[in-house]
Amino acid sequence: MKSKRSLIEYRGEECLNCGKPLEVEQKYCPNCGQLNSTKKLALGDFFSEFFSGLFAYDSRFIRTMNILLFKPGKISKDYIEGKRMRYVNPYRFFLTTSIIFFIIYGYDFSFEGMNLDQEPEEVARNLEEFNEKNNTNIEVEFENPFQNLDSIINTNSKNNLKEEENYKDHLITEQELDTMSFMDALDAKSKLFSSYFEETKNNVPVDAVTKLDLKNSGYNHWLYKKVVDYNLVKQNPQLFINYLISKLPFIIFAFLPIFSLFLSLLYIRSKYNYMEHLTFAFHTQSMCFILYSIALIIDLITGDSFGVNFAHLIFIGYLFQGLRKFYQQGKLKTTVKFVILNIIFFTLALIVGLISIFGSFAVF
Repeated sequence: MKSKRSLIEYRGEECLNCGKPLEVEQKYCPNCGQLNSTKKLALGDFFSEFFSGLFAYDSRFIRTMNILLFKPGKISKDYIEGKRMRYVNPYRFFLTTSIIFFIIYGYDFSFEGMNLDQEPEEVARNLEEFNEKNNTNIEVEFENPFQNLDSIINTNSKNNLKEEENYKDHLITEQELDTMSFMDALDAKSKLFSSYFEETKNNVPVDAVTKLDLKNSGYNHWLYKKVVDYNLVKQNPQLFINYLISKLPFIIFAFLPIFSLFLSLLYIRSKYNYMEHLTFAFHTQSMCFILYSIALIIDLITGDSFGVNFAHLIFIGYLFQGLRKFYQQGKLKTTVKFVILNIIFFTLALIVGLISIFGSFAVF
């Protein structure tokens, strides 16, 4: 969209942004790229710059989508060769597609039953009223299962208690703990905390540790809380799975640089450096998000899993073609490296997933 600010009559002799001397013929400053204009701002200028920027991004986004979808490996090759103005930045594009994917995923049936429109306290209160009327037990699922641990635990039926167990059978003193190894002491306290929680439903670490006559240390408080969390997850694993899914964008973002390192080692003889391998990884993952976003929409409409299953096959073929086109190697070499890459991928995914699970559980 053409703006009056770019007319010759408004051009100055120096850049208002960086002070570089300019000729009247220079529309933009060659030093900082700012428009050479001394015209005072008007309301129309704001709209003009907004829509021109929007359309410029929109055209690059459509072009990026088109090349990424139908020409595997080409967009990464073009980008590292310097053809960048025609495409959206790969890292920005990755973030955009990941946000879209997880928004769509949030509407998928895998979240059915989650109370996204209610506060956790309200969910727990409604559940308690429902249980009192019907004398039944049901499971609660919502986005962050640990935000309101008190309310959830208090709604668990006392029928889950093992009557034959008594926490006093596991009582232990600090003096006895001091004579044990770290692992033995950890095991003894874990059993005591678990038994005490199951019997009393006391989810306040300070209060529980005090009543058990143990040292009120930060470690004991943390350990008691982890035992409480473990009992909750054991009763309803889907709660923690939902929480972990909400952290997937961060997990994937941390995973890709590690994966790119193995990619650079596998193609160590190629002409690309680490950042160029990473660019290919970001583009490939963006394609993965786009593909599965479409698949989830199809499955959401049809109520079937056909879309996601078909997406698996498409992405396998897409990744293979992407490796061939980007690294310019034959079918045999690409096939061998494709198999090795998938083994590395799933191994890394398992390791990163386990670290994420234990890390998430530990910091909660």
